[in-house]
Amino acid sequence: MTLASMKRKYEPRKLPEGPRVATTAMIASLAAEGYDTVAAPFGHALVEAAKRDDRIVGLSADLAKYTDLHIFAQAMPDRFYQMGMAEQLLMSAAAGLAREGFNPFATTYAVFASRRAYDFIAMAIAEENLPVKIVCALPGLTTGYGPSHQATEDLAIFRGLPNMTVIDPCDADDIIGMVPQIAAHDGPVYSRLPRGKVPSVLTRHKPDYRFQLGKAQVIREGKDVLIVSTGFMTMRALDAAEALARDGVDAAVLHVPTIKPLDTETILVEARKGGRLVVTAENHTVVGGLGEAVATTLLRNGVTPAFRMIGLPDQFLEAGALPTLHEMYGLTVGKIAERIKGWL
Repeated sequence: MTLASMKRKYEPRKLPEGPRVATTAMIASLAAEGYDTVAAPFGHALVEAAKRDDRIVGLSADLAKYTDLHIFAQAMPDRFYQMGMAEQLLMSAAAGLAREGFNPFATTYAVFASRRAYDFIAMAIAEENLPVKIVCALPGLTTGYGPSHQATEDLAIFRGLPNMTVIDPCDADDIIGMVPQIAAHDGPVYSRLPRGKVPSVLTRHKPDYRFQLGKAQVIREGKDVLIVSTGFMTMRALDAAEALARDGVDAAVLHVPTIKPLDTETILVEARKGGRLVVTAENHTVVGGLGEAVATTLLRNGVTPAFRMIGLPDQFLEAGALPTLHEMYGLTVGKIAERIKGWL
């Protein structure tokens, strides 16, 4: 056997045909899709929290502008630390600051925290149960730059880490309510981050909505289907529920912004109501995220409704324009409504 015969033949993946995609279509913030927006809600909320808590500091790995932390850096430059493109150093420095009594918020892209810096987060932050808040942009399929930038497995990674609280906020309403609550939380937190001009969704559908750490909330009532969703998929679920209503299907939406600890009590209460189809919806691989967390909760408690999951496939995703990719992988309003009608 020769070396040449032992070499595996390389066959490049076949990519979808079509026109070349402009860079702006690949890195754009999630579209507002008809909702009012709030500019950089995380940065502004952190500034307000820091006015009340002088222990709060901000750190970034050369991505402050792209995680909205530049708002904090401009307002409080003496409390901002630019660590350069070194995510392991970012997490180690945040751990050291926390050990010295500070309340650090560390921001980067979700892929860099969940992959490149994971060991440092596990050993320096989570094992020591230090109050470091890790807030990460570009979660799941919110960029078209392909697997190197698409953190489709981050929730699964951090769900499995002891002591870590895990959050997937839907919109500006969630972010504004979340920041002071995680600042007050005495332990490590991983949160996904919608950035830039972020839609305000939840208070439009439920005017009295307020983010509560560790709590799921019913945003819309319905008797035929219960959609259990998190992140921007709650926005899509609410819009899909309106589309389903026009076809005579009455869909409820339960928003679950805190993935860990999971609000099992509310999920069980809602799942036990009236024989509804239960569907989970998430911007994450179907492996290890909200869907499997909800399925485990139901099975462990002997609650067995008809159950389906909407999420990303267990594979590395393609690059391209976000609207095209969301359609391809079934995250659009139309695809959600179509699948639910098919299951019914």
